[in-house]
Amino acid sequence: MIRFNVALLLALLVSAFCLVNVRYEARRVYMALSKAQSQASRLEADYDQLLAQKRTLAAPVRVQQLAAGQLRMRPTNPAVTEYLQSAAVAAVKGQP
Repeated sequence: MIRFNVALLLALLVSAFCLVNVRYEARRVYMALSKAQSQASRLEADYDQLLAQKRTLAAPVRVQQLAAGQLRMRPTNPAVTEYLQSAAVAAVKGQP
């Protein structure tokens, strides 16, 4: 009978240690999940902010202002437009 009681006591201790280990792992996994969810939330907020900045920077009015101011570009005008002809078209028309 003593052997049986000792075996039951060992089984009880092993199951108790397993239970403690499982609860610890569950808590650790839950904390990792919580951390990943908060990071995902931060990344989503950053992504939304970057999209808003992209829309602001790519606005047609801003692009036109930068082109005119920094790059000294100007709108096309038929008076300053030069039309080029390819060699094949020039040969057909008889021009060199």
